Amino acid sequence: MQGVIQRVYDAYRTAKGAPRRSVRLLERAELVEIYRRQYWDAVRADDLPPGIDYVVFDGAVNSGPAQSLKWLQRALGVPADGAIGAVTLAAGAACADRAGLVDKICDRRLAMLKSLATFKVFGAGWSRRVADVRQAGRTWAQDAGETAVSRVPVLPLDAGPAGAKAPASSATALPGPQAGASAAAGGLMASALAEAARQVAPLASGSPSLSLVFTGLTLAGLVLTCLGIGAVWWADQARTRQAGVLDLAETGGPRTGARAQP
Repeated sequence: MQGVIQRVYDAYRTAKGAPRRSVRLLERAELVEIYRRQYWDAVRADDLPPGIDYVVFDGAVNSGPAQSLKWLQRALGVPADGAIGAVTLAAGAACADRAGLVDKICDRRLAMLKSLATFKVFGAGWSRRVADVRQAGRTWAQDAGETAVSRVPVLPLDAGPAGAKAPASSATALPGPQAGASAAAGGLMASALAEAARQVAPLASGSPSLSLVFTGLTLAGLVLTCLGIGAVWWADQARTRQAGVLDLAETGGPRTGARAQP
């Protein structure tokens, strides 16, 4: 309910020494406190520039603090380890084009959402949500008059599919080792066809029928070889693209701080 799942609500109630109950009974005061502790404080939003704080906070509610911080870090060009510390905070404070930074974060977020298997179900709501967050974030990023804390919203996340959780773990599965196995099988078949063509070759010049067989075997072998190479290349490219949008690629450099705790 309203962006808070049962597991999170259970942990919150247990920590407060209160009995567990259905998340449907979540009270507004509890919601605000969970948002503050679980997401706002986890991404150190009080230490982020206005507008950026809200964009990172909303991403944390939707996809988890670590994932939202990775979007921020990728946009800033610092090591994306999903942890918030001095390096990330300094880069954020030094960013002159904060509206542009909002766009970069939202672009990365939307790209990841589109890679999820559940996008076909929740995609329209998620896209509207990111668009709304982008607009609000850009506006606040260009207006430093308000304090960041005053912008902590209680979003109507239970209204439609926009509130559905979007963890990177629900990404669409891509071809794994089986792609290489299929390519290897295709290579063996191509080799068998090439050997058959070699056996037919000496007889092909004296027989139109055998000449056609030779040509067919040769072409079939070439096609299978190309298909095998293409399958491996496509799978590798798809995995690389997905690793990029899911922030799975490792980056070097110093760590940005202690792990953000949910």
